[in-house]
Amino acid sequence: MGAPTLETERLALRAWRDEDLDAYARICADPEVMRYIGDGSTLSREDAWRSMAMFTGHWVLRGFGTWAVEERLTGAMVGRIGLHHPTGWPGLEVGWALDRAVWGRGYATEGGAAALDHAWRQLGADRVISLIAPDNTRSIAVAHRLGERFERTIDLRGRDLRVYGIDRPESR
Repeated sequence: MGAPTLETERLALRAWRDEDLDAYARICADPEVMRYIGDGSTLSREDAWRSMAMFTGHWVLRGFGTWAVEERLTGAMVGRIGLHHPTGWPGLEVGWALDRAVWGRGYATEGGAAALDHAWRQLGADRVISLIAPDNTRSIAVAHRLGERFERTIDLRGRDLRVYGIDRPESR
């Protein structure tokens, strides 16, 4: 299954393209962007490509996944937002990672809301979580704006992460 394109006021959440590699590799090479993702290390160009391939494969295996994020006005690829639930994960996760150049514009909240709506309407999800490092205040603020609330701290692959969660809205 290919990724459908979701459009918001300012963003297009779309399938990954091979030509996204330059922008995505630059984003993944930024220590500030990667500080709270995975083990906190930056990714090489090759590992950024592998990450894109994993996101693409998640769509094929699960029928949902993480989109490449494009600014509609400029056409620039500025990061990733989407749904993630690999084997061993504590739940269906909504997550985001954006180019530092676009931080503070509300893109994570805007795209995250579109991903959540997709989870409720298209996947029939009853619950979605976000896993966030305790000192990642920017992502915690996004989770709160999306309606997620702190639930507990877990150890995932040797890292303490906070679980923020939201249940399916009753009106859906």
